[in-house]
Amino acid sequence: MFTRFTTIINSLGALEKIFLNSELVSKILRSLSRAYRSKVVAIEEAKELSKLPLEELMGSLMTHEILMKETNEDKIEKKKKKGIALKAAIQENNEEEEEFADSELEGIDLLNKRYNKIRNTLNF
Repeated sequence: MFTRFTTIINSLGALEKIFLNSELVSKILRSLSRAYRSKVVAIEEAKELSKLPLEELMGSLMTHEILMKETNEDKIEKKKKKGIALKAAIQENNEEEEEFADSELEGIDLLNKRYNKIRNTLNF
């Protein structure tokens, strides 16, 4: 973004349209997305925008962007860890259900055998 902004400003400068540094800073701050809103408010309150160098603003915004990416990566890692734990819990539940199903089948087999014995003794 900074490169595109600089290119536009330089092109306008070639056309003899010159902006003050404070105008450039305010234009950049207005153009930022909602993700930067808290940072924009902090910059506006903490620093005098008319004296804030454009390079310092860019450095501050880049630092904020890096922190946002790290935070997102941390959230993704936590979700992955939760997913593994959930998979393990589901696997354990499935194993318990399989054991129960196996014991249920054994019970049905036993009932079938008894039924067949009784049937054979009664000659049905």
